[in-house]
Amino acid sequence: MAKGRNYLYTGPEIGERNDALQALRKALAKAAGFPPEEHSFYCGETKMGDVASLLRNASLFCEQRLILLKNAEHIKKKEDVDLLCDYLAAPADDTVLVLLSDEISVDKKIDAAIPKDSRRIFWELFEDRKTEWVGAFFRREGYRISPNAIESILELVENNTEALRRECSRLLPFLKKDRVIEEAEIENLLAHTREESAFSLFARIAEGDLARALETVRSLLAAKEVPVQILAGLLWCFRRLGDYIALVESGRCNDFELKKAGLSSKKAQRDYVAAAKRYSARDVELCVALLAKYDIQFRSSGSGVEDILMDTLVYALLIGRGKALERASYSDV
Repeated sequence: MAKGRNYLYTGPEIGERNDALQALRKALAKAAGFPPEEHSFYCGETKMGDVASLLRNASLFCEQRLILLKNAEHIKKKEDVDLLCDYLAAPADDTVLVLLSDEISVDKKIDAAIPKDSRRIFWELFEDRKTEWVGAFFRREGYRISPNAIESILELVENNTEALRRECSRLLPFLKKDRVIEEAEIENLLAHTREESAFSLFARIAEGDLARALETVRSLLAAKEVPVQILAGLLWCFRRLGDYIALVESGRCNDFELKKAGLSSKKAQRDYVAAAKRYSARDVELCVALLAKYDIQFRSSGSGVEDILMDTLVYALLIGRGKALERASYSDV
């Protein structure tokens, strides 16, 4: 495999994207005879100047490097875009750089600086492909599962194969191979085994259920989830809500457009239908700005105030629908 390559992997299908990333790791290791030295950065947490410096400076300990730049959609400042594009135009010989984003696209200048054959969009799977994926997973493990049980899994689990793989694997120790897995068993097990996430927190917010939303926050923090990552998940959800509201208002709310927006599962659609009854397009804009404001607060505050900040954020999103920012200057966000 040629050295000095740049890749752009975008889209909401995290499982297939991770599979492609793992295939790239293996290809690099096979070509060189040893695994690459790997570094990961989150855009917004690390200065682009520091990332560029690492990219330009050869490693002292390894002949090849794999550098992952996550949340690449956040690279928006002109100076950061220009700095990155200068590197993309002449990548270091010992370095493979992969830009990652759950969004469909990144800054147009960055996109154009990466060869077309090195750009991949990992679209959310259609319902029939997700059904096939779940069925195949259980067959490989030696289990039989009913169509209704598969549908139940798809209704209760986040809408990507990474989450499906995690949740289905968690179910296996509780299932028996001498009978067909049915819907009631799946619903009962998932209720007791699935972990909370930013997506389940958004579902509580969409329902307007403050008590359960705060309970979900407690579970997430108890599980040592990083607050800024919870906020990143919520930000993704509110941006999708904005897309959904725009589709409804334009009369283009069909299966194809919902898939493009990352909302093809029935459960996700129910969540966003519920949320759209409580939030206007303006509310969504304010909630996105509020999440950006709290992101700064979390990064500048100690862990001792995480509980308070998360509670006040959830209250402001659910009860206030972000409207506190209408009384604040956007220069404070």
